[in-house]
Amino acid sequence: MQIDIILDVACPWCFIGKRRLERALMQRPDVIVSRSWRAFQLNPEMPREGFPRELYLLARFGSSSVAERSYAAVCAAGLGEGIAFAFDRIRRTPNTLQAHRLIHLAAAQGNSDEMVEGLFQGYFLEGLDIGDTATLAAIAARAGIDRRSAERYLAGQAGINEILAEERRARRLGIRAVPCFVLERGYAISGAQEPEMFLPLFDIAAGILNLAPEED
Repeated sequence: MQIDIILDVACPWCFIGKRRLERALMQRPDVIVSRSWRAFQLNPEMPREGFPRELYLLARFGSSSVAERSYAAVCAAGLGEGIAFAFDRIRRTPNTLQAHRLIHLAAAQGNSDEMVEGLFQGYFLEGLDIGDTATLAAIAARAGIDRRSAERYLAGQAGINEILAEERRARRLGIRAVPCFVLERGYAISGAQEPEMFLPLFDIAAGILNLAPEED
């Protein structure tokens, strides 16, 4: 079963959604899944060097108290999935284009799942700046990619057009928020839904796969 996961690695609900998808798949151990991570930038106009976190939250929420209430709900949901969000460690809200490029590089080497997990953990648990090239190269090394190769890749332009095209395609499909999970390119579920919400779609998609004619 093909699952396309449209996400931004600076979105905490995408991290939660990843965990909930994993729990849902554990309830269908007989389903063989191929996951593809598709880029979506929630803040495509973010400066390349990112923006101070405190100022970003002020611009988005208007006050620190409103931001705290919003992130309290995220933290509570995260704890339910074993994620101890450490928002207080984050100093910059990143431009995530480079991080998405790194996921594409990892996908070519069969390491995209590890890369996505590493980016989430680096940003949300360690407060790392995932817009910074050196930081991204270090995260790549953790995911099994040669650090120098990652640095050279990020210093170039490879993959940028693909990332931007991927995002345009998502927006043309009407996707305005993430995460969004698309099964077998036809069945979509939006948001960090509880595992039980995935199961009927798993069963529908699996049933269609079973009905598909075998190739000679």
